[in-house]
Amino acid sequence: MDIPRHQIRARHTDATVTVYQAYSPSIGVPAARDGRFPSAWKRGRMTWIKPSFLWMAYRCGWGLKKDQETILAVEITRAGFEWALRNACLSHFTANVHADRQAWKRQLRENPARVQWDPERDLHLRPLEHRSLQLGLAGEASRRYADESIVSITDVTPLTHRIHTLVQAGESEAAARLLPDERPYPVAPHGLDHLRPAPTAREEDTHTA
Repeated sequence: MDIPRHQIRARHTDATVTVYQAYSPSIGVPAARDGRFPSAWKRGRMTWIKPSFLWMAYRCGWGLKKDQETILAVEITRAGFEWALRNACLSHFTANVHADRQAWKRQLRENPARVQWDPERDLHLRPLEHRSLQLGLAGEASRRYADESIVSITDVTPLTHRIHTLVQAGESEAAARLLPDERPYPVAPHGLDHLRPAPTAREEDTHTA
């Protein structure tokens, strides 16, 4: 089955959606222990959340990169996630989304969240044709995320290392069975029009982005 080029896929329930972040142990360990970010976590900085486990594995090198050794699965409310999407704009100017560059720059000033669509990754962290959502949160979006949206924080570093070990051993099927169940995330018709370049003729717009 063809996957739409710009589609949100995530582990989700009727009430929550899981996103991933990687931090140094000084932030990640207490966050997982206490279910909230410690004081060292700065609300003034933009923070990027990723619904794709494998894109997070790619970004942090399976948890082997410096200051990205602790991988967190952050379960947040769907209400909070969708608020951020509604109040986001693309991080780059896109002609078939923005009227012109000035309109895009105005959105950057007015919206507290940013979206990037980066190539999704396979088990070997190779780029795929379809894209993975990266959602950057700043200002009000960052505060809402940290103080209102979080339901739970789980340290998934051991799981990440286990999957990596299986991939290195050539046991791809066993590794795949351990991956989180990420399904298309339901979005209202046209709910991502302000964040998703128009599909090409070969791409089916399913409105389940």
